[in-house]
Amino acid sequence: MPRGQFPDWLRKRLQIQIHMEKYKVTFYPDNKTVEVEKGKTILSAAISTGVYINSSCGGDGVCGRCKVILRSGQVISQPAGRITLEERKRGVYLACLATIHSDLEVEVPAESRIDLEKLSPQDLDLRLKGIYSDSEDVESAVSVLGEEIFVHSPLATKLYLELPLPDLEDKISDLERLYRQIRRIQDIPIMQTGLANIRRLGELFRSADWKITVTLGKRNGTTEIVLVEPGDTSHKNFGLCFDIGTTTIAGQLVDLNSKRVLGTKATYNKQASFGSDIITRIIYAQEQDGLEKLHHAVIDGMNQMIQELIQEHKIDLNDVNCILCAGNTTMVHLLLRVEPTYIRRAPYVPTANFVPTIRAAEAGIKINPRGLLSCVPGVSSYVGGDVSAGVLSCGLSDLEDLGILIDIGTNGEIVLGNRDFLISASASAGPAFEGSGVSCGMRASRGAIQRLKITPGDFKVSYNTIGETKPLGICGCGYIDIIAQMLRVGLLDKNGKINLIKHPRIRDSADGREFIVAFKNECAISADIVISEDDIENIKRSKAAIYSAASSLVKHMNLDFAEIKKIFIAGGFGSYLDIDNAINIGLLPDLERSRFIFVGNSSLAGARQILLSYEAMKKADEIARKITYFELSVEPGYMDEYIAALFFPHTDLNRFPSIKI
Repeated sequence: MPRGQFPDWLRKRLQIQIHMEKYKVTFYPDNKTVEVEKGKTILSAAISTGVYINSSCGGDGVCGRCKVILRSGQVISQPAGRITLEERKRGVYLACLATIHSDLEVEVPAESRIDLEKLSPQDLDLRLKGIYSDSEDVESAVSVLGEEIFVHSPLATKLYLELPLPDLEDKISDLERLYRQIRRIQDIPIMQTGLANIRRLGELFRSADWKITVTLGKRNGTTEIVLVEPGDTSHKNFGLCFDIGTTTIAGQLVDLNSKRVLGTKATYNKQASFGSDIITRIIYAQEQDGLEKLHHAVIDGMNQMIQELIQEHKIDLNDVNCILCAGNTTMVHLLLRVEPTYIRRAPYVPTANFVPTIRAAEAGIKINPRGLLSCVPGVSSYVGGDVSAGVLSCGLSDLEDLGILIDIGTNGEIVLGNRDFLISASASAGPAFEGSGVSCGMRASRGAIQRLKITPGDFKVSYNTIGETKPLGICGCGYIDIIAQMLRVGLLDKNGKINLIKHPRIRDSADGREFIVAFKNECAISADIVISEDDIENIKRSKAAIYSAASSLVKHMNLDFAEIKKIFIAGGFGSYLDIDNAINIGLLPDLERSRFIFVGNSSLAGARQILLSYEAMKKADEIARKITYFELSVEPGYMDEYIAALFFPHTDLNRFPSIKI
């Protein structure tokens, strides 16, 4: 037999052995070890063991955020422009490009990590800021953003019934007897229940002496008898509302009888390991088991939050009867394990905008096994139920005067209108305001620089961080403050270039000139925290996308910003966003500051309103149908608007009369 040739049976066996060859990878400082197949990337090994490495681009090797240090072992890596020669000498690799070819020991530095555990109380307050008044406690607030305008009629209600005993004069069936008694209390024309409940009625009624509690759920235009229990359990009726964001998942446990918010939790969306924006996640969903992994990333986080909430408040999981979710269209598809591919392909059609109410168990959500799951209806591929919920919660659809809702995030959404009309647009702002795609960016969490001032002349920097700790990086609010301050003191020109000034804080780098915000000895990481000209360019594009989308929407309706009386600002910024600085860089229109209203997480606020009121649910449905989607990509003037906004604050300074540069 010639050298190098093997019989088919031997060659196949060798291939199987090679395919099944596995190596151990240990991650530090987590000290977690996982066994993976040869040829897998370090990033995929990290995901499988619960070590979350920053990978904004979803593993394409573009963002350069997933740098790890190889302590020992052998990898094969594609060339990466994001790795310097000095870093390569120290054993630095991009986790998404380095494939495993031996047992490895890998160190994940602080700047490459994503803390995807539950948020601290300070971080929670930041994420939920704006859905409570200043005097209310996060854990006990009830009335927010006009919640009381809707009639109390929750998604799930409980009724205690004492059924009349059957006799020779009243021989209707047990099921009809139940329907009849319910209708004596409530006017419900259409009612239904499942076979599992019907099978239990005969024995249950008689053993309970005809004293029972029914759980009624609003389901797709009908009322369903979700559950029948012996005795009086009507005081035990709880529900959950969730805002499923691209970056953060926030949830609340609500007493459906009293309307009281019992507890609030928030955590980072673990889908971030597969990409920081919806497009990279949609692409990942097309890979083998990709959709399944993305689905479990979100429901596992939700189930953990649910478990913590019920344990902390000593509630039986079986008494949690419904859940109401709001999220952008992609997040809802991934929550329900629905194929999202066609959201990003022309003509950009989602599988569903109006999702019928289903059993929570069908989506893998662990509440009462027969409990219901409802999602706020969306408008289009890029304007989802989170926007419908936001419009509902801030009352935009009921205004007599003109108002505009601007949700600043990775996918910035804008809704313009009042009680007469609603029109929306979606701006692909990118993840810069969420801390991705910028060299020292991070989410708005502990250690993020969020406020900053620069002294004219000596350029002394003073800042504060979330949690008042040593800085780890810069969040979106921080970047807005930094750029506004650099413009104010003459460090930056209108085009976003750092002026040629000799100063210890200014230096050249691979990403253009950069300004040192915090020196290494001040920081919790082993490097200076800087803002580079590339970072400024990314922020400039993001702010231009949001401003130009709002401006194009207003122009399309033959209106002017000056005619808008209320500007609702939603998103993770909460009330930490400095309006003056946001206007100074051209993110928001230059209007009287009193017109701006922070609504924080308006999506969660709207979801809670719908959970507590069927009237609000119908209103949200009406809002979603009423909103006209304005496709910016086919608007002839949009690109001109966008290009004009690629300056600080804008090419046309007449639009920003209060700004002096």
